[in-house]
Amino acid sequence: MADPIQANPISTRSPVTAPAVAPQAPAAPGVAPLEVAFAIKGFSLWYGANQALYNVAIDIPARSVTAIIGPSGCGKSTFLRALNRMHELTPGTRIAGDLRLFGEDLYAPGIDPTVVRRRVGMVFQKSNPFPTMSIAENVLVGLRLNGVNDRVFLRERLEQALRMAALWDEVKDHLSRPGISLSGGQQQRLCIARALAVQPEVLLMDEPCSSLDPLATAKIEELINDLRSSYTVIIVTHNMQQAARCSNRTAFFYLGKLVEYDQTRTIFMNPSNPQTEAYVSGRFG
Repeated sequence: MADPIQANPISTRSPVTAPAVAPQAPAAPGVAPLEVAFAIKGFSLWYGANQALYNVAIDIPARSVTAIIGPSGCGKSTFLRALNRMHELTPGTRIAGDLRLFGEDLYAPGIDPTVVRRRVGMVFQKSNPFPTMSIAENVLVGLRLNGVNDRVFLRERLEQALRMAALWDEVKDHLSRPGISLSGGQQQRLCIARALAVQPEVLLMDEPCSSLDPLATAKIEELINDLRSSYTVIIVTHNMQQAARCSNRTAFFYLGKLVEYDQTRTIFMNPSNPQTEAYVSGRFG
């Protein structure tokens, strides 16, 4: 079976001079600085002639939850897809700037985008279990595509991933059933288990609860909170309450530009930019 996320078109890279960045303030005495997962400077992205992101500069800390908020069409999902080069599946894309994961340039020549997507897993807005596969095979498909055939190892990883997705107790006696036989919320957690099975360093979530009922949404949010101690989680959401509940830091995008980025409490309680305040208070968007 072909790799469902293997890239065909490859984006071209424009030359860029990264803007000067003010030095970070030193950490408070006795407080270790946060480890940075993504270090991004002067990052812009185009779809053909249309520019979707403008000179984004942001450091995203490891082992935490970062929420990306903003009105529809502001570049949130484009930014998320750029983090694991998923945007390259759209022909005619190109980027400029610097995007590093734990210090490694993910757009450097010779970097395989398929490897990037193993390191940076993604869960989409609409749950997408493979309809012809069982629950177990949906979780293990990424490992099998990478050549893993050890039955004991696969069994262990299957249980581990389903437990991490808070789904094991619900499906352990029905692993041979089709993945699409599950409820909507269970399907979304199955997709999260599939992403976790290959042990990524980062988990991206693009509106993972937008089509779920409140009970299923609460389970996904609880799962996000559980994952933060081991994974770097970045979530795009239109739900301000969800961003406030789930994230450590929040980035507000508008018209392809990063307007403000800070601790979530600061963004919602005392933003520095009037545009941010207008958006989080519901005056536009």
